[in-house]
Amino acid sequence: MNAGKTLFAQVMDFIPWSTVTRVVDRYDGDLRVRTLTCAAQFRAMAFAQLTYRESLRDIETCLGAQAGKLYAIGFREPVRRSTLADANETRDWRIWAEIAHRLIAQARKLYADDGLDLAGLDRCDSIYALDSTTIDLCLSVFPWAHFRTTKAAVKMHTLLDLRGNIPSFVAISDGKLHDVNALDLLAPEAGAIYVMDRGYVDFERLYVLHLVGAFFVTRAKSNMDARRVTSAPSDRAAGIICDQMIALSGVQTSRLYPEHLRRIRFKDPETGKTLIFITNQRTLPAATICALYKSRWQVELFFKWIKQHLRIKRFYGTSENAVKTQIWIAVSVYVLVAIVKKRLALDASLYTLLQILSLTLFEKVPILQALSQAPPTSDDPAMDNQLNLFTS
Repeated sequence: MNAGKTLFAQVMDFIPWSTVTRVVDRYDGDLRVRTLTCAAQFRAMAFAQLTYRESLRDIETCLGAQAGKLYAIGFREPVRRSTLADANETRDWRIWAEIAHRLIAQARKLYADDGLDLAGLDRCDSIYALDSTTIDLCLSVFPWAHFRTTKAAVKMHTLLDLRGNIPSFVAISDGKLHDVNALDLLAPEAGAIYVMDRGYVDFERLYVLHLVGAFFVTRAKSNMDARRVTSAPSDRAAGIICDQMIALSGVQTSRLYPEHLRRIRFKDPETGKTLIFITNQRTLPAATICALYKSRWQVELFFKWIKQHLRIKRFYGTSENAVKTQIWIAVSVYVLVAIVKKRLALDASLYTLLQILSLTLFEKVPILQALSQAPPTSDDPAMDNQLNLFTS
């Protein structure tokens, strides 16, 4: 990397700008634009994410304070808050969604060899965790985001690739969309394992996954009506109370899911809590099924991380387009830092890298030198404590 470039310019070099140009052209993003192109809009919003800016005025003031360096980092003119606000309001949010998905595809290739070291799993097996998070909004300011009578919200539905914790699919909806409907948005991958909490238990939709050759691991609801068909030997020392094949007994459920399911009853030795898992995966050891569900907590950590360290709690605009633009660019920044981390073979966590970048973006040092000095710490220590939880 050129030591004469600022760190911000060096990070932006990891963006495939030729791809960005093609996407922008497809949506006519720069049509009749005289100032603040889509590329400059992305840079301004990425700067806001990396430095934790709280408002459009904040972005304008901080970039204005570095006026002598703006040209070198890709800005051809000063960034005005009114111009940036207009761009966020009017330019199709699908531009940023598509760019985020291009970065996600790039990151997933880089992290393809990162695996879960669990018995019975092959390194090429695709393992995903599906969940959603709700971002609360003010109903009077965001009237389009209906949630409850007096509240507004948007939901961020995410399918997290557990090899590298990279989001492979993201969908943004209003707060009223039930989690189970996100299954309708997926294109199931044959042979992949989808790990979900019991909010996604809908036997008609789960049977669709089964028919395409995909596997699922989830928790049984307390009112599930089923009968035991066969039992396999269980390892009580490992917390496996029983490993059974079951048939659904309910009139509707037996029609919607006519095949047998596997039911595993597990007692967590740390908490003493008993959990019941159901899956259509019949060959993996029962302990591996339990460990797969525990790994689902990574998607919770992803949501907590992105809420804490990226700017999606305070929005720079109030329209649906502006909110989705900001969320998609936040996801792009997360994935971009993950790409930088992998390509430079850095040991530091994403949290640590973001903290360093937030303070040094305008420093003119080689990026490897600036980031390789970071200690190989884990993410936020408060979040590490969450890994001991096995309650969701």
